[in-house]
Amino acid sequence: MRAAVFHENDRQLAVEAVDDPTPGAGQVVVKVHRCGICSSDLHMADGHMISFVEGAIPGHEVSGEVVALGPGTQGIAVGEHVAVLPYVTCGQCVACRTGDGMGCKQFSMFGSGPGGGYAEFVLTNPGWCVPLSRSVGFDAGALVEPLAVSLRAARVSRVGQGDRVLVLGAGPIGLAAAHWARQAGAARVAIAAISRRREAMARAVGVDAFIVPEEGRSLADQSAEALGAAPDMVFECAGVLGSLDEAVSAVRRGGTVAAPGFCWGMDRFNGMAAMIKEVTIRYTNMYSRREFEIAVDAFDRGHVEPLAMITSTVDLAGAPAAFEELRGPNSQGKVMIRPW
Repeated sequence: MRAAVFHENDRQLAVEAVDDPTPGAGQVVVKVHRCGICSSDLHMADGHMISFVEGAIPGHEVSGEVVALGPGTQGIAVGEHVAVLPYVTCGQCVACRTGDGMGCKQFSMFGSGPGGGYAEFVLTNPGWCVPLSRSVGFDAGALVEPLAVSLRAARVSRVGQGDRVLVLGAGPIGLAAAHWARQAGAARVAIAAISRRREAMARAVGVDAFIVPEEGRSLADQSAEALGAAPDMVFECAGVLGSLDEAVSAVRRGGTVAAPGFCWGMDRFNGMAAMIKEVTIRYTNMYSRREFEIAVDAFDRGHVEPLAMITSTVDLAGAPAAFEELRGPNSQGKVMIRPW
């Protein structure tokens, strides 16, 4: 099959022929119809804390069609359209059976080594393939992964009816957080970003205000004005130096900071400010199968607003160039790779 392969010498991608995946017992092969380019892929290519190894195939935001089953594989059929959690696990333990892939002692993740979604096929387990109805296309199916990242943060932090919500960062994770806050019944939702490049996408997912820096004004002041009061909850989705401090400065006393994103470098944090305000800070990591199911169901029920974040779709041959564009300043939202 063809895949976009990472090489350490120039830290770039090249489209090459690699071996087709062969399913073992309890495994499935999915033909990739869409794979999103994630900012974590860009960070790993640049070697920020975690790096791709030579020959890695990036890509973990996958939707596609089941095309092959390994011996004894049950619960899924060839031809099913699926959104894929990027897990490869034993498939048998309690964690696997309850949808908590990261709890499996044999857990690995495709997209960080060989076998990622910038390819024609990926290998996984049937338990990590969430069926897509034919009303939910492959574009939406590949958005399920970033949506699930923010959904997990929204669920564990319990954003709810009447909340005032501020989101830091207008990338896909931030846009997804705003979407889920709106779906949860938040009274007002604002996004803060460093420029207005993604304001139209933010408006499409339902934000009430879009905040950019103003000279002489703090984020806390701007967000309180935009929301009518200090936010009850801040989603930290920017993942840059100092953003956690910014979130604490903006949230109300006794409020919550939900952090589905993280800084890819060593950061400094003023814990005293959080202590004085009695702020709850809740980090989340990845997602469960249930979060994927909820996101798929939302699309199936017609909540298609997140599709507005898709700004470009390229074929596999165009993936290296698209990847390089995203490594510099750009106005893209979510870029999708279409291998076929």
